[in-house]
Amino acid sequence: MNPEVMASDVMTPDVTVTVIVHNDAERLPRAVESVRRQTHAAVEIIISDDHSTDETPYVARRLAAEDPRIRHLRLPQNSGGCSAPRNRALEIARAPYVMFLDSDDELTDNAVELLLAAHREREIDFAMGAVERVREDSGRRRRWMPHLVAERRTVLGIDSEPRLLFEHLATSKMYARAFLDRHDLRFPEGIHYEDQLFTTQAYCLAKEFTIIPEPVYRWHIAPYAATDAASISNQRHKLDNVHDRVHVQRLIDDFLAESGHGALREDKDYKFLKHDFRMYAGDLPYRDEDWLASFADIMLPYLETLSPTAYARLPRTDRVVLQLIRERRFPEAQLAARGLGRAVAPRQVTPDTEGNVYWGDTVPTTDWARRELDVTDLDLDTRPFRSAQFRHEITELTRGPGASIDLTVRTYDPGLRLPVGPHRASLLLTPGRRRLTTPFRLSPVRPGIFEGQVHLDLTSAPVPHHGFEGVRHPLLRIDHQGQTHTAVLLAPLSFPPLTAHINYHTGTAPHRLTIEPEGRGPGRLQLRWQPVGVTARLVRPVVRHMARPRVRRAARLLRSALR
Repeated sequence: MNPEVMASDVMTPDVTVTVIVHNDAERLPRAVESVRRQTHAAVEIIISDDHSTDETPYVARRLAAEDPRIRHLRLPQNSGGCSAPRNRALEIARAPYVMFLDSDDELTDNAVELLLAAHREREIDFAMGAVERVREDSGRRRRWMPHLVAERRTVLGIDSEPRLLFEHLATSKMYARAFLDRHDLRFPEGIHYEDQLFTTQAYCLAKEFTIIPEPVYRWHIAPYAATDAASISNQRHKLDNVHDRVHVQRLIDDFLAESGHGALREDKDYKFLKHDFRMYAGDLPYRDEDWLASFADIMLPYLETLSPTAYARLPRTDRVVLQLIRERRFPEAQLAARGLGRAVAPRQVTPDTEGNVYWGDTVPTTDWARRELDVTDLDLDTRPFRSAQFRHEITELTRGPGASIDLTVRTYDPGLRLPVGPHRASLLLTPGRRRLTTPFRLSPVRPGIFEGQVHLDLTSAPVPHHGFEGVRHPLLRIDHQGQTHTAVLLAPLSFPPLTAHINYHTGTAPHRLTIEPEGRGPGRLQLRWQPVGVTARLVRPVVRHMARPRVRRAARLLRSALR
């Protein structure tokens, strides 16, 4: 915790940070502690509890008893969203600047100091910083929308930088309370995705706002959270979720028109297609036909209202998925969605008499469909071999002896880059720093389609002696005339997970290995290693400690001194 806060700081806080919470007693202390240890200590912390039914009220009262800066606000009934607890906290906030924090996330240690300094440099309506996304399963950290916050600057109105609409988080910003009150700007209650409407309104109403490149918010991502514990954005399997997102977009459209910001509509439509729709598109392979039909019923009327120029700005693969949904060609949309962001080719393309090439087995019949399904610009038949587009799919997977599997792999080559005949290929797998290469042969089935069988013995994978804990997805490499091409390997979307225990003869730690479908995104073959036994309990913690940068530097200095 910070040095003891003076009574005057408690009475006159510079910043109020509202921590909203509902049934999250376990993570609430972490969020609150990230505010307590701020380098700028004159903060008021309001824990706004949306009528939790677990131990959250007890935890909140305990935290408030420990620090006079903390106040506990409990809503009389659950609102079901983020807006009401934020709005109720705003009613009692005492500071001239306000921030918002979710109970499963954290502020960086100097977030308040950095954002408050931006406000004190010049009169602005809000300041915003970078967001760091932290995966709970792997600990991996990555900046959210880094290109938008790469340089420090003050923006004189959103019209000068409409691309900022992509950064729609309310939690990465510190707002001047006077700005919020002047425009009666509050979070819309009774709907989800309230951040998007609130932030769009803030962007449009602000005369000036400052962007700083330093991280101010840590957004914790739990991709494998249980359904009932998943965040709203991770509940895309619920059709109510789709409805809520579309409803908010319509509210944003109405606000843009009414506030005189209609010129932003194309950029806002592009953001919806590139970000919001794209999130659902990546999940399409895992939805059944009834869900897809209902999804289309909700989404299609809104898609018809969007700007044609927004569609034209999208990557070609995104446009294909959108058009297939619009035509309710759901199985093909699911095939196309597995290639989003992965340079995966279609299984089949069809040329017209003018040399244009289209997704699928027919030439589209309308001008709009021809424009959206035209994949000529993918250069399937002419791009350099290293960046050529193929589609590799596992069509059969069976368990072999021990920790091995037998795969039948089918390769689609719609650009006819590979001549008819056998081709050398390999599966590549790297659980650690060294690679396992398993060669096999792809034989022609007919022009543009090849097939091969692979026996993958996972006991020979070069796992480090101290063990490897993590997930890997095999890649497929093709060797052709001295050139190589490497791409993802798609697995069946569902099959019973296979589990094996591996005891190595080389002294390497024993492992539990799980072979499973990826379960999200393109649906690659997924291999999950977990060390077991004494090594997992004793050796790996020591190795992980030794792998820390400070320990490595200390070891290098010691070796240098000894020399």
